[in-house]
Amino acid sequence: MRILSGDLSKMFIVKGLEKILADKEVKRSHLAQLRKACETALEDIQEELKHEENEKSSNSTSAALPLPRNYSANVINAEKHYLPFELACQCSVPRVVVIALDCLQKLIAYGHLSGTSLDPHNPQRRLIDRVVATICACFTGTPTEESVQLQIIKALLTVVTSQHVEIHEGTLLLAVRTCYNIYLASKNLINQTTAKATLTQMLNVIFMRMENQAIEEEAAFPNQENNLEQAEVGETKLEAIEIVSSIVDDIVATAVNDASAEKEVEGDTQSEGGQSNGGAPPSIISVCSSSLPRVPSQDSVDTIGGTSSSGGDLEPIGTSNSFSHVLQKDAYLVFRSLCRLAMKPLPDGIPDPKSHELRSKLLSLQLLLSVVQNAGPVFREHPVFLSVVRQCLCVALSRDGASSVTEVAELSLALFLALLNNFKAQLKKQIEVFFREIFLNILENPGSTFDHHWLVMQALTRICADAQSVVDLYVNYDCDLSAANIFERLVNVLSKIAQGRHVVDLRTTPIQEKALRIKGLECLVTILKCMVEWSRELYVNPNAQSNIGSSFTTSISKNHYRYNVLSYTDAEKIKENHTDENESQNYVNGTMTTPKQFEAIKQQKEIWEQGIVLFNRKSRRGLQYLQSQKLLGEEAVDVARFLVTEERLDKTVVGDFLGEPDKFNKEVMYAYVDLLDFNEKDFVSALRHFLEGFRLPGEAQKIDRLMEKFAARYCECNSSLRLFASADAPYVLAYSIIMLTTDLHSPQVKNKMTKEQFIKNNRGINDSKDLPEEYLSQIYDEIAGNEIKMKAHASNALGNKVSKSAGTANEKKRRLLWNMEMEALSSTARQLMESVSHVHSPFTSATHSEHVRPMFKVAWTPFLASFSVGLQDCDDLEVSTLCLDGIRCAIRIACIFHMALERDAFIQALARFTLLTANSPITEIKTKNIDTIKTLITVAHTDGNYLGHSWLDILKCISQLELAQLIGTGVRPQFITGTPTTPTGNNLNLNLGAMNLNLNLPGISSSGNNLHLSDLPSVSINSLEPSVKESIGETISQSVVVAVDRIFTGSTRLDGNAIVDFVRALCQISLEELAHSTQPRMFSLQKIVEISYYNMGRIRLQWSRIWEVLGDHFNKVGTSSNENIAFFAVDSLRQLAMKFIEKGELANFRFQKDFLRPFEHIMKRNRSPTIRDMVVRCVTQMVHSQSDNIKSGWKNIFCVFLLAASDNDEAIVELAFQTINKIVTELYVTNMAAMIDSFQDCVKCLSEFACNPLFPDTNMEAIRLIRLCGRHVADQPALFRDGGAQLADDMVNSQLTSAVTNLGLIPEEERLWVRGWFPILFELSCIIGRCKLDVRTRALTVLFEMAKQYGSTFRSHWWKDLFKVIFRIFNQSKLPDQLSEKSDWLTTTCNHALYAMVDVITQYFDLIGSLLIDDFIAQLLWCVTQENEQLARSGVNCLENLVISNGPKLGDASWLRICGCVDDIFHLTLPDALLTWSPHSAPAETDSGVKDTQRLFNGLLVQCQVQLELIHTIDNIVFFPSTTRKEDADLLASAKSISASQRDLDLDQGMFQFMSTEHLLLMVDCLAKSHNFARQFNTNSTQRNVLWKAGFRGPVRPNLLKQETQSLACAMRILFRLYHDEGRQNEWGKVADKLTHLGKDALEYYVTLETESHRDAWSPLMLLFLWKINQLTDEKFKTHVSWWHQLLCELVSFELKPELRSLLRKIFLKVGQVFRVIAAAP
Repeated sequence: MRILSGDLSKMFIVKGLEKILADKEVKRSHLAQLRKACETALEDIQEELKHEENEKSSNSTSAALPLPRNYSANVINAEKHYLPFELACQCSVPRVVVIALDCLQKLIAYGHLSGTSLDPHNPQRRLIDRVVATICACFTGTPTEESVQLQIIKALLTVVTSQHVEIHEGTLLLAVRTCYNIYLASKNLINQTTAKATLTQMLNVIFMRMENQAIEEEAAFPNQENNLEQAEVGETKLEAIEIVSSIVDDIVATAVNDASAEKEVEGDTQSEGGQSNGGAPPSIISVCSSSLPRVPSQDSVDTIGGTSSSGGDLEPIGTSNSFSHVLQKDAYLVFRSLCRLAMKPLPDGIPDPKSHELRSKLLSLQLLLSVVQNAGPVFREHPVFLSVVRQCLCVALSRDGASSVTEVAELSLALFLALLNNFKAQLKKQIEVFFREIFLNILENPGSTFDHHWLVMQALTRICADAQSVVDLYVNYDCDLSAANIFERLVNVLSKIAQGRHVVDLRTTPIQEKALRIKGLECLVTILKCMVEWSRELYVNPNAQSNIGSSFTTSISKNHYRYNVLSYTDAEKIKENHTDENESQNYVNGTMTTPKQFEAIKQQKEIWEQGIVLFNRKSRRGLQYLQSQKLLGEEAVDVARFLVTEERLDKTVVGDFLGEPDKFNKEVMYAYVDLLDFNEKDFVSALRHFLEGFRLPGEAQKIDRLMEKFAARYCECNSSLRLFASADAPYVLAYSIIMLTTDLHSPQVKNKMTKEQFIKNNRGINDSKDLPEEYLSQIYDEIAGNEIKMKAHASNALGNKVSKSAGTANEKKRRLLWNMEMEALSSTARQLMESVSHVHSPFTSATHSEHVRPMFKVAWTPFLASFSVGLQDCDDLEVSTLCLDGIRCAIRIACIFHMALERDAFIQALARFTLLTANSPITEIKTKNIDTIKTLITVAHTDGNYLGHSWLDILKCISQLELAQLIGTGVRPQFITGTPTTPTGNNLNLNLGAMNLNLNLPGISSSGNNLHLSDLPSVSINSLEPSVKESIGETISQSVVVAVDRIFTGSTRLDGNAIVDFVRALCQISLEELAHSTQPRMFSLQKIVEISYYNMGRIRLQWSRIWEVLGDHFNKVGTSSNENIAFFAVDSLRQLAMKFIEKGELANFRFQKDFLRPFEHIMKRNRSPTIRDMVVRCVTQMVHSQSDNIKSGWKNIFCVFLLAASDNDEAIVELAFQTINKIVTELYVTNMAAMIDSFQDCVKCLSEFACNPLFPDTNMEAIRLIRLCGRHVADQPALFRDGGAQLADDMVNSQLTSAVTNLGLIPEEERLWVRGWFPILFELSCIIGRCKLDVRTRALTVLFEMAKQYGSTFRSHWWKDLFKVIFRIFNQSKLPDQLSEKSDWLTTTCNHALYAMVDVITQYFDLIGSLLIDDFIAQLLWCVTQENEQLARSGVNCLENLVISNGPKLGDASWLRICGCVDDIFHLTLPDALLTWSPHSAPAETDSGVKDTQRLFNGLLVQCQVQLELIHTIDNIVFFPSTTRKEDADLLASAKSISASQRDLDLDQGMFQFMSTEHLLLMVDCLAKSHNFARQFNTNSTQRNVLWKAGFRGPVRPNLLKQETQSLACAMRILFRLYHDEGRQNEWGKVADKLTHLGKDALEYYVTLETESHRDAWSPLMLLFLWKINQLTDEKFKTHVSWWHQLLCELVSFELKPELRSLLRKIFLKVGQVFRVIAAAP
């Protein structure tokens, strides 16, 4: 020790000694040694002071200030002066002790006593250790004077905190222990508070020095000093003295203040018996300002003092090698000592608040809390400290966390929170146990007191406020196969509390229950906020500001409503450091994982849990389920391993399963036992290990099998033991031990088994020998002291005690049972904590935002239930605010992760609680419902991009909100758009330009107080209650109105998908509004128009998707039966269309076509003349004002006009036709290029105008315009060739174009035809097929005139397409069904078309003759086979005209086809039925039967006429028309005059010269067939009579004389002409044969004729035949007359006409001349 000179020495040393000597007690004899030591010290000091004065006189050094410690000159070495102070401390006089302690404290504080030298009495320690021991020895327990206690505290604090003194290990522990004991023993509140504050300060210094030392080592600054407040050390000792003094003074002053405050509340504390006030929940205890327990008893002090003095708890262990510095060891020793103090159990029962044990427990926990809260890196990371935390602190907390003493539980929870904050990565298993066994069990236990509930809820509130902790809970436990679902279970428990469904203690007041509910809601909302914060990187807010508006926000703040999802100020701190790079790698079982892998593990865990649940219900079912999921093998060993390792299985079910006699169960049981290791275990330990995994079944056979296998396994594992002779001995002994356990520990057994009885029962079991008696005695003692139990598992300890505590009405019993339950819970938690104290599981620090999705998937239903119940059951503003806040957060999460089901559920719940869409009376609307409406609006504004189908619920509420706003403003029902009756007169006022609609309509009367929103139109605001009026009035506040409007104006910020969902929902709501039977509304329809204007600037790609929805909606609305609604829709559609058209459109785009299509749909489906007229006028306005901007929309315009063309209203038709007239006559001239793609539609539209039968003038004008369209095509062919084109749908489907058009794309050279000519000609053919005679005749004329006029520009295959169109005229499937109309059609139109076709073919025969001849002939065949005589004859005549006009141009193939056609006509029109018809085959004589017969006869008559006409046609083709008649006349004249001669006829005018002999002979054959048929019929008199009687051909018997004679005459002319043709001499032989046989046949038939009339009919034929015979050359005559001579002779016997007799005479004369019978004439 060194002292200074001058006044300072006197102050510190001299005065101190003088005070000691001045005390009267020192003069007593028993303190003589002290007195002598003081006097000696004073004498020595005086000598030293004199020496100092001498040196001062010789040296002028000033002594005004203390010299530095390193100043070595003129100092006094005063180590020998320590003895008086030591003796003074050891004396029993408090005043003396205080003086000595004060002097020592000052010497140490000012650095004059460092104690670094060795203790002269004990060289094994330093002097400072002796000083500390002396100071601590001054405290002798409770009798120690309060002033001494306070001085001891000050001195020890100075020692520990001084920079000049170092104490370590045992000395440090002694100082801490002394302060600890002073706190426990002192009765003075000031001393207690000072002692506790001193302990806190000591611990701060100890651990701070350790941390600073580590920092200095890392920073390589070994000389840097640390002090208590981390202030810089001054260069003088005065600064250090001031620092230490200020610390001590502050502590004492604080203690005095706290003690005064304690005295004020002491009475209240004692009156409550240490419990908190029921209305005010306890708070987490503050280290320095909490309530302090009372002084412990003397016995308790002695106990702790004895323990402490012995050093049993505080002695260091051999861990010196684990520390790099002694400061670490100091901190370790202190921390371990505190942990062991905290581990000491409290006495049974309710502890006395002043008891030593309770106060010690509280103090130790408070100090530990201070240490853990301020833990630095060394403390958090050093393995020794972590070991103490796991093995000591966590075990202590597991016991104390469920303590029945509120203060202990409170501190334990606070400590756990600190551990969770600083050590969660190292305490994974411990955290699980604490959550599962303490937090959740307390909350789930209905017997828990309110205080415990509240403490846990407060702790959970702090945990849930940290996003990292919340996500880590889910990732590390819910996604861990071996861990409990902490997060899921926590949310479920909090949900029950928030809903008020948890059973609470009977003493809990309603106010406390409400506080718990609110706290539960706060926790749930905080969890959701953390999840929102965690996933905020994935959220895209469509608005820069999420607030609805300043006024709205102000309104909300007044109601304490938080619209921001994260309204708390520490939002940024929630997720602080969650992306730390040191914790960025996730590991599960040592493998780095991603969120998807975690999710897969979670799914697998759910399957395991489901299987375990099934197993606990029915073991086989659970195993089958797990095996079906491929998680569990089917082998017995796999099942056994599952039973051994899975702790969640019901132990009773496991026991029953293992004891079953089935083969598989036995195999599993054997494998189960074989998996247990009994090596080197005594028998009882092995049996405990065996039985702790399951509960023994009740059946003896099952137990027998289990014990038998156990005995065998034990002998197998311990074969080296010689104790048991065979397995039978352990088998019997195991049974005996089980029985002993039951006997000793079952409360039902009154007479317990004694040790002697137990030994006696086990005699002779070891192969007829006894087991050692000492061995059995040890077993008995062990079982008696420690019952064999199953291993403690999670939540199994409470059993049925919970219900007992909750249901007991008696306060004392309930309290006792609650204490027992808490003790059982603590015991279970402690056992589990001890079991995991040496287990270290890898902890995953979550970093991915994607973790939130599965978290929310697991917990969304409890969240929804909690918030729904809160909003439904409680009107408290705070509750509703929390619920709405939680729903908002939940919606945000569901939106971010696109969880449609969850999002819809929360939004529907929110919408339901607005009461806008429910059936609740309007009088039930409250403030919470208004807040819900505001929340819904905010969700729509901030989460619009994610709402999807949920927009429907939101917009439905907004729609209903408009109703509430109407009644809130007191407006009468002008908002209704219509009533069941049609408005007339002034009641209807439509302003289309401004989209206003005013209707004066009656409202609906209502009565009663249950007013619903559907009744709002008839409700007056003044008729409601004031509270309801206020609530409804809130809906019309400026803030709400602006907020609703912002939803629609903000639609411009929605993304492409969201705007489509928004529009779709709005359209659906609009349909629902308009569907109201009596009061449809147009609110949503107006909003549709508004948002369309707002979003006009969107890109076309988005608008196409939007218009798919809007267009369909306008289709439905425009076809509404309510004209007002439809009118508004059409006008809105017009305005939108005008806006879109104004923007223009580039080529090849089709957007105009899309948005104009609703006009077409409305026109098609709405039959209202008003609406149809409106549509036509809208489209007309577009044409007149925006024709230059219309591109693809022309198609829709023409479609509208097409539908208007078929209307019955003259105004509609006239307006549409005027517009299309303008288009064709004006716009086609100036803007044809832009309209080219719709040309086909225009022509089709004109066709429809032409076909409207009500307006004949329009019909003709339409055909004129079609012809004008043809002129446009001819004048501008280049426009039709440019660009690609596609056929109209009906044209493609008609398959009338070439195969290339089937591809849709038209080659350039075909575009003129496909886009121009073909539509015109096709539509003209359609007009011909649909219209009246005059219209179709005009169309037919125009069709063929255009073909003739422009046919020169047609390609050859175009003609083929054209004639296919023309042939459609003859298509019988399109002919009218009525016979008269059909006949008229065939007679006029088809006849006209046939002749016109011949003209066209003739005009362009060189181009199309060979191409179309076959098709035309086929069409002629169709015509001649019709039952219409005129058409049939026209067909034959057209064939004649075609051949005569183009015969010279025909080739052999064409002639062959024509001849074949003639043959086909002869064959098809041959009336065969004339020969076979009979009355028996005719239909019955009914009206229909008579008609059928008449139709048959008419057809036969037509066939006969065709036969006759065809004969004339052949004659005209071969010999030219009228040639035959002239020849017949000449023959008759020459026959009458013998001297007359026939004039020469020009026989080369016909087609004879162009036809080959083969063709002519074919004609002859056809004529011969016709002749033969007619002759057969004419000779069948019977058949002719039958037909005559049946009414065939009128009153005269039918005959075919003309056909019979004219066909044979024509054939003879052809044969004789061939026979005279010198150019065909090669074929004369064939001709001669035919002529011979034909003539012979004719003569033979003639001579057989019986009637004069028949012979008269044959006279011209015979005249021709005889004349032609006579004209033969002599050689030819000679050849043929020999065949005919005999028959000619037969003619003589008949009465022949003079002409025939004259010719016959000439023939006979020529016979004579040729055969030289007579001489030739001169």
